[in-house]
Amino acid sequence: MKEISSSPRIIRLAETESTNNYMHGLLEKEALPEGVVIVADFQSHGKGQVGNSWESEAGKNLMFSVLLHPDFLPANQQFLISQISALAVQQMLETFAKPVFVKWPNDIYWNDKKICGMLIENDIAGTKLINSIIGIGVNINQKKFYSNAPNPVSLTQITGNEYDLCEMLNIFLSCFFKLYNTLMQGANEVIRNLYFASLYRGKGYHLFNDANNEFEACIQNVEPSGHLTLALRNGEKKRYAFKEVSFVMKSLKSS
Repeated sequence: MKEISSSPRIIRLAETESTNNYMHGLLEKEALPEGVVIVADFQSHGKGQVGNSWESEAGKNLMFSVLLHPDFLPANQQFLISQISALAVQQMLETFAKPVFVKWPNDIYWNDKKICGMLIENDIAGTKLINSIIGIGVNINQKKFYSNAPNPVSLTQITGNEYDLCEMLNIFLSCFFKLYNTLMQGANEVIRNLYFASLYRGKGYHLFNDANNEFEACIQNVEPSGHLTLALRNGEKKRYAFKEVSFVMKSLKSS
């Protein structure tokens, strides 16, 4: 069974459009080994889910992409890559600040504020997962945010301290590859259980919005496919794919 080192090849860039795009470009030119990391001081067009942009001040935050070749995973199990990525960021951040949660599917929250987003792009051949490019942006040393994002926060805003970005990346990679090696050993349920235990608003009833209305429910399950199952107080179950349901969030911009 292969194992991935926590000290992979790291390519550092002063600026790029997006680290995911840069990784795609490299893959078109050469066969890259698993574990390659692209890290940038600044992304001019950082990408989030479904075309969202990611605000980040140059040189202040952690913006990077990691390449995996998870061909041991069936394509219908690809959400496990999202889970280990989110868990690794959570574990890195909880070294310095708590509580940190995973907001389904893979945003990272400190209390009710967003500290990290990610975009995972998978290449599939037949029933197998061939490549995964995991793009991550973590707010580390940024002191002010100017976009219309409702609830951003950085680690330095939380603790009052500043952090070495290289050290933060090394902590993430140590957590990430440990989780990935666990996945390669077939311990899928270990990963799923860790993920479920880390969920934002994972306990109790909370307000949600779908295409029809606002309602109160609790998180009952996250399926291997990534689908979210919610349970209403009357026992009714609702099942959602990404972007089909959202948490009702109060605006925290002024706080």
